[in-house]
Amino acid sequence: MIGRKNGGRVSPLVLVLLALGFFVVSYNLATMVIRNRSSSAGVSHLSIDPVIQMPNNLKRVEKRRLPFHLAVTATDAPYNKWQCRIMYYWYKKMKDLPGSDMGGFTRILHSGRPDNLVEEIPTFVVDPLPAGLDRGYIVLNRPWAFVQWLEKATIEEEYVLMAEPDQVFINPLPNLAHGGYPAAFPFFYIKAAENEKLIRKFYPENRGPVTDIDPIGNSPVIIKKSMLAEIAPTWMNVSMRMKEDPETDSTFGWVLEMYGYAVASALHGVKHILRKDFMIQPPWDLKLDGAFIIHYTYGCDYSLKGELTYGKIGEWRFDKRSYLRGPPPKNLPLPPPGVPESVVTLVKRVNEATANIPGWDTA
Repeated sequence: MIGRKNGGRVSPLVLVLLALGFFVVSYNLATMVIRNRSSSAGVSHLSIDPVIQMPNNLKRVEKRRLPFHLAVTATDAPYNKWQCRIMYYWYKKMKDLPGSDMGGFTRILHSGRPDNLVEEIPTFVVDPLPAGLDRGYIVLNRPWAFVQWLEKATIEEEYVLMAEPDQVFINPLPNLAHGGYPAAFPFFYIKAAENEKLIRKFYPENRGPVTDIDPIGNSPVIIKKSMLAEIAPTWMNVSMRMKEDPETDSTFGWVLEMYGYAVASALHGVKHILRKDFMIQPPWDLKLDGAFIIHYTYGCDYSLKGELTYGKIGEWRFDKRSYLRGPPPKNLPLPPPGVPESVVTLVKRVNEATANIPGWDTA
């Protein structure tokens, strides 16, 4: 297992040894989404109390302003770059508005070298995993990047928001955490109880029931910097061990690292406040409902009549994967009438950013 030693540093030699036994798998989240969401099509998941598992005594405490530092891990690929530029644009728009607790911003670049965005976006360069260690699962670089950043960077804020490039702010974001209770978004497909056999390989019975594991990934999460510094090496260890185990790797696929964070935080006895209003995910979430973030991880495909055609390329579409090699053009066409406001708002936000970011078409 990878652990802290020599002042909290992780041995690259141990990382290389862990590469044995890894293999590449593919994973299709769309199937899970369709299966789990079909029964509630047309109903926003924000219709119930967005605050879950917050102790009652904390609800009564008047919250003072506690700024958080926004940290987003990224590569130097064109696909990641244009998403980071849009995210940073909306961060700057929201940062100083009433209700915001947004502090500094860092793009944690795990390519090992600076790129052409370091002058535009505050960037901290860290090393990638040793060559071949991720076995095509580049997300394994995320916990490793956070371990390095937390060890080496000077971070003024007491709290950190772990974010991803494909997130757009639509409202000023307050600090949703409360002391030792971080805030996180609950994902319907992170189901520890339904995968207890696998989870027990990394979360033994003497640690408690698997229901103690929150249905979350590492993003979005607002957490105390000191707590994250303790969790991050464990998050990396667990994710690496999960990838090393063929059965776990095959079952969890692309969300393996999310399970890694969920298990790691439970191993440290950390429980999260689950905020369903943290973000929405078009096209499944139809309304904004006061959410703070739009996460455009899924493709949005519609007929010209405004009907969702998920799984089939629509007559109108917005899918980030259409722009793997370069940024989307300015002034994307808006969706046809009948398309939910979540999708319309997303496209409008993308268009505003691309219209105002200098050198959009050339970067």
